[in-house]
Amino acid sequence: MRLSLSLALAVLLAGPALAQQPRPATCSRDLFQNEAGFRQQQTRLAAVASADPATQCRAYREHVVYLQKSRAVFATCQGGAERERNVAEMDSELVNYRALIANRCGGR
Repeated sequence: MRLSLSLALAVLLAGPALAQQPRPATCSRDLFQNEAGFRQQQTRLAAVASADPATQCRAYREHVVYLQKSRAVFATCQGGAERERNVAEMDSELVNYRALIANRCGGR
């Protein structure tokens, strides 16, 4: 009991310090590139909408890679409600695209 109480106290005291960690100097650039990448991904996905299944599946897998990188940028470079909102959106999209790949691409 004493150990768990000490651990909980340590986490509470470290919380503000962890939340205020400095962001990498590249965050402005990374967020800008993230936005540009989003537009590129939307264009790529629209372009394969009527393509053959193999082409669509390749685009879906590439989109999952983009979403993972995008999520990491949001998690690293944003804070507060904006971070939570964007990370949650990326997580949701990852779930959706992984399900799409599993259903349409045989999980490959």
